[in-house]
Amino acid sequence: MGDTYTLLKFVHVLGAILIGGGLIGVWVFDLCSRQVHQLPQFAEAIRNIAVFYDGVVVSGALLLLASGSWMIVQFFSGWDFVNFPWLAGMVALFTFEFVEGNIVTRFYFMRLRRLTQEALSSGTITPQLEKARAEHIPTFTHFLDLPMFFVMIALGTIRPTTWTLFFIGSMVAVIMATILTILVPCLYPWLIRLHLSEPRQFRF
Repeated sequence: MGDTYTLLKFVHVLGAILIGGGLIGVWVFDLCSRQVHQLPQFAEAIRNIAVFYDGVVVSGALLLLASGSWMIVQFFSGWDFVNFPWLAGMVALFTFEFVEGNIVTRFYFMRLRRLTQEALSSGTITPQLEKARAEHIPTFTHFLDLPMFFVMIALGTIRPTTWTLFFIGSMVAVIMATILTILVPCLYPWLIRLHLSEPRQFRF
């Protein structure tokens, strides 16, 4: 049992590292995509976002799902995990992020990549691409991913015996995502024309 738990815990930690690294990569390249004026550079940034999401975040999520489910069934007697606020909170947040990430955020970036490829083929920015780039809900969910992940890590590390950290952490994550959704478009306007002028240097 000890060896099994150690292996599962290793896989679980590996999955968390992949998710965290992937989400940071997505955040960085999304910020880069907002600061370019040339369509090929924009397309490259969007392609890198897709690589980080599909190749890193999704892989980490699957590892986390498999190892976490196995540990809950084997070491927490299945549904008894609801009696542990830290564990139940992690399961709730992971379920929310897994569903939201795959239904909203990931599909949005996949659509954005397709529209960017179509724009590259036509040699101009299409109205569909500009409209997609200005959507607020996918932007909010994208900015929500990383703060929610930090809340999950906090729950698994601190392991509180009450629901206080879960609710306060979730509220702070939503506030942070809201601020970023409002602030980032002010710093980098949504309707990027991507002229063929010299690109700006990325600023972080």
